[in-house]
Amino acid sequence: MKKLNNEPEYQYVYGFFRGTTPQAFTNRGMGDRGDPVITLHYRELGAIVSTSPVMEYDSSRRNMLTHTRVQEEAMERYSILPVRFSTVAPDVEKVHRLLEDRYDEFQLLLDEMTGKVEMGLKALWYEGIVFEEILTEHSGIRRLRDSLQGRSAEETHYERIHLGERVEKALRQKRQDEEGAILEALQPFVCGVQCNPIIGDRMIVNAAFLIEEDEQSALEAGVHVLDEKMGQRILFRLVGPVPPYNFVNVTISWND
Repeated sequence: MKKLNNEPEYQYVYGFFRGTTPQAFTNRGMGDRGDPVITLHYRELGAIVSTSPVMEYDSSRRNMLTHTRVQEEAMERYSILPVRFSTVAPDVEKVHRLLEDRYDEFQLLLDEMTGKVEMGLKALWYEGIVFEEILTEHSGIRRLRDSLQGRSAEETHYERIHLGERVEKALRQKRQDEEGAILEALQPFVCGVQCNPIIGDRMIVNAAFLIEEDEQSALEAGVHVLDEKMGQRILFRLVGPVPPYNFVNVTISWND
């Protein structure tokens, strides 16, 4: 959908921050036109925006990177409330109205998020490690596995189903125990934790941490200690800081 020439341009919204002074950013805005990223203000609340040629964007890697880079540049200056990808206002007036109508709500959210950033942690068992450990730790599973060797799949069909169920149960319990130990070790450094869905058999932790900015080095040191302790078994990947995507849920409707 495109604007007619005599209509005001759409406004792509990246996030909100506390500030009264208009800002300009280095990164260019969405839409591949090189639109400048600037701010709109109401009292002490600002919106990070750029003019946009369209109302909706597909989630291509290029578009997602543009969106993220603007937010991360803004985060270098301010604590921000990130807005979800492809949030586009019909015009500047709608953005100003939003800032006015939801001023108190956004200020309260900024009170909660000021001085905080998000860090992401993924922990994965190295290839083959977890199943070898399950066989070592569960003699019954190992004996059942050994008893199937050399026998046809047809003959052992139900036994193989039973083996799979036992392995799955042991894997689930092992993941729960290891996840708990990892999160407990890092708990002193974080304000909040969001555990996201696990992907694949090897993943143990897929978590987002909300931390005070000055706790980043302490969290990194905590992950380093875990890596030294478990590094022969588990791969740790700590990324960030990024805006608190997992801890802020700003829903916007332009029809209000």
